[in-house]
Amino acid sequence: MNAVYDFFVKEWYFSIPLVVMSLVAAALVLWRLLLNNTANTDMDDFLPVFQQTLRKGGIKAAVGLCKDEKGLIPNRLFVAGLEAADQGAAAMRRSMANENELEIVPRLHFLLPMILAIAKIATMVGLFFTVISMINTFNAIGEQAASGKAKEIGGHASKIGLALFATALGLFTAIPLVFSHVLFKSWIANFEIKVKAASQKLVTLVTNYKKDPKLLDEKEEPEDEEEDDRRARGRKVRRG
Repeated sequence: MNAVYDFFVKEWYFSIPLVVMSLVAAALVLWRLLLNNTANTDMDDFLPVFQQTLRKGGIKAAVGLCKDEKGLIPNRLFVAGLEAADQGAAAMRRSMANENELEIVPRLHFLLPMILAIAKIATMVGLFFTVISMINTFNAIGEQAASGKAKEIGGHASKIGLALFATALGLFTAIPLVFSHVLFKSWIANFEIKVKAASQKLVTLVTNYKKDPKLLDEKEEPEDEEEDDRRARGRKVRRG
């Protein structure tokens, strides 16, 4: 513990940049987690309500419902598809593909380059500070050896160990960041699968609605309709 204290006090010009990078990295990871939570939508809960709204209120009401949602799939993807619904299924697919490529995917990758950059920079900065500290230590050892103060050379051994704390702190910052980056990339891959499934589902629902709104009722029982009503009321209460 004394060595750690000495590093942060005596080598403050090394420790401060590394600590700042660690704090910034933690803030970025927390920010990305909050964004992921906001971007996600429970589609099993949302789709029955959306289907009921589309059946009763039409496309305009469905657009209004989607705009009230915070998740990227209803708020961005479904809105883009519904706004192109009058032009046909092919236009809906093109509109949703453009929205996904130009809006959704960039939002999902927001902050990830910065997180990965800090992970790589923190390691290199830690090594750089360690090398500088080691050079200074060995220069001091050489000067004392040349002046005949060989007995004092052993006192620099602790400084060599102290120099390695810069590398350790850099790795302490980088390892969690690399792990977080891998998890975020995996989450994005899974989210993109949900986007493709949701796009196809929306095209199917709108196509059936245009043919005959009653087609949306084919797989629903009265109990299912009551459940949809309860879900719709529950969502209105949560938004209120």
